[in-house]
Amino acid sequence: MNLIRTRPARTLPVSTDSLEPFRIMRNLFRWDPFQEPSLLGEAGTAFMPSFDVKETSEAYVFAADMPGIHTGDLDVQLAGNRLTISGKREPEQFKEGERFYSQERSYGAFSRTFSLPEEVESNKVVADLRDGVFHLMVPKSPEVRPQKITINHER
Repeated sequence: MNLIRTRPARTLPVSTDSLEPFRIMRNLFRWDPFQEPSLLGEAGTAFMPSFDVKETSEAYVFAADMPGIHTGDLDVQLAGNRLTISGKREPEQFKEGERFYSQERSYGAFSRTFSLPEEVESNKVVADLRDGVFHLMVPKSPEVRPQKITINHER
């Protein structure tokens, strides 16, 4: 089997997807001052899961793809209205005599902090990591949940 390298190792091709402005901004917010600067990011160096965050009438729900991460490598902390999710994904170990022709998967430590807009019930947070997908449900406190108000009719 012959593999022909068409671009230098650890660089990404420039495409319209990689120049999308929101992606560039997300990469800037993940900037590490001790790392080489790059607007487009670098494959194989830093792992940063992307989160889906939604609000329901009962809770805030977070979801992220985290393949290769074990529950022991994740840490979730809630202090007031600040939620911090951090963890790490370890690189594959090299064996003597092995040679990579392409290494594009990313790995490393990450940390994301979210500010929740309202009070939450910190003692009822539920977190689950199953099949490489992380789910977190942060219930709103009863005082801030929408409540149905009954209207009294005229007499």
